[in-house]
Amino acid sequence: MQLTHTGNPLPLNWKGSPRSVAFDAVGIQEKLNNTHLPCYVVKDFGGRVGVTNEGEIAAEGRGQEMLAMVAPLTATQLGDPTFQTDYNVKYGYKTGAMANGIASEALVIAMGQAKMIGSFGAAGLVPKRVNQAIDAIQAALPTQTYAFNLINSPTEKALEEGAVKLFIERGVKVVEASAYMRLSESIVHYRAVGLSQDVDGTVICNNKVIAKISRLEVAAHFMKPAPDKMLNALLAQGKITPLQAELAKKVPMADDITVEADSGGHTDNRPLVALFPTIIKLRDELHQEYGYAKMIRIGAAGGIATPASALAAFMMGAAYIVTGSVNQACVEAGTSEHVRKLLSTVASTDVTMAPASDMFEMGVDLQVLKRGSLFGPRAKKLYELYTRYDSIDEIPTKDREVLEKKIFRAPLETIWQYCVDFFNERDPEQIERANDNPKRKMALIFRWYLGLSSNWANSGKVERKMDFQIWCGPAMGAFNNWVKGTYLENYENRQAVDVAENIMLGAAYLYRVQALKMQGVNLPLAWMHVVPKSQVVTA
Repeated sequence: MQLTHTGNPLPLNWKGSPRSVAFDAVGIQEKLNNTHLPCYVVKDFGGRVGVTNEGEIAAEGRGQEMLAMVAPLTATQLGDPTFQTDYNVKYGYKTGAMANGIASEALVIAMGQAKMIGSFGAAGLVPKRVNQAIDAIQAALPTQTYAFNLINSPTEKALEEGAVKLFIERGVKVVEASAYMRLSESIVHYRAVGLSQDVDGTVICNNKVIAKISRLEVAAHFMKPAPDKMLNALLAQGKITPLQAELAKKVPMADDITVEADSGGHTDNRPLVALFPTIIKLRDELHQEYGYAKMIRIGAAGGIATPASALAAFMMGAAYIVTGSVNQACVEAGTSEHVRKLLSTVASTDVTMAPASDMFEMGVDLQVLKRGSLFGPRAKKLYELYTRYDSIDEIPTKDREVLEKKIFRAPLETIWQYCVDFFNERDPEQIERANDNPKRKMALIFRWYLGLSSNWANSGKVERKMDFQIWCGPAMGAFNNWVKGTYLENYENRQAVDVAENIMLGAAYLYRVQALKMQGVNLPLAWMHVVPKSQVVTA
């Protein structure tokens, strides 16, 4: 393999030791991989093209001809450096919160111990379970930053309020807010109660919010200060102080906005290249309007699973990137071995949309795996019946038999009793609202299946494997394609930190490759791709 150049040489020369220039394939690749050092492509006096990390730029006419050059750029330099500083992490990289504890304590702890940040998937879990996760994570990460998911629960407000109360009491300083269409009093409470100011009057945001959004109008809610109406209500309830209410008017609701494109779980299936620039523009407009002391950072999520997709996000201006689906296939994920093994085999097209349990009545969908499961079509059937009839008693006998035999595997009235027992412990108001509302009762029964199907997948309940609800985006297929033929093809080798290191270091390497290509350097195909390394050395 040889290096060639078809572009115009630079109007500068290179001066240094000829011994530092590599002309052989192994030597050139070593120089290219040293992304923490500058890279010079030079031509010697015999016409050979080589690469070096040493020497210096010389005036034209002195030294050897320089064909291209790239400045050092490591994985630690990708993104906004204030993200690393504020969260005490080494990369602009974050693992997202997959609900029901799929983004587990083990995952968050592993990331934190490697000086990266992860979010615990608190959504869908009862307070006792979340409290256990807080105990474990705080014990393992006494000084390292971590986050917990705070999901909007418009149909279960008590659950969201309880989560905020718990986070405040336990000193959880970072939440990843997701599934919000508008602000709730609970998220405003969390943000405002953590506000203080230093001796110079600078507002200090002790409770940080990373808001995950996919729509302009939702992004705007988090980019603006908290609404006066909600602040006044919290003040009247004694939940915040007059000073905190005033300080909340000077800062945005979120420190960071994660632009979520085509992802697993809740998603609008938006293309990142179209959505991301519009959010950046909105951020800039609102920053100028409100005159914030600090710029809101914009991160990217959805479809990011390879060095190439990571680099693309950073080049669009992402302050950080967030991975999701790929982490569910890692050994630390709080799901079953059956799911991890299945995820390691899927392609980007093996996904579909299906009704979401938490927003079923609103017709909100989420993206799930369709390979190896009938959850998608069965969930769609439930929503079709819900929109067509006003109670379970109106469902035709034939359809009801299918539901009871193939989907629920029990009489619907038995399922209703399960719902009563569940919500009496979790949120009794749900049963009260359904007692005189047959439509609402039907929704809760159908949500029983939608909710438990995820738990069946996580616990690996084999007799229910065709009902497994596995949240998954096309990124999973892209990752599998990238690692095919490498040690990461085996799901048992996939560790979240290892995956993160390979993606970030690979992105830095691809930046160098692309920069050289644009200067006319022709690289062999094998050198233009990143192969995952089992022993990653952090740059």
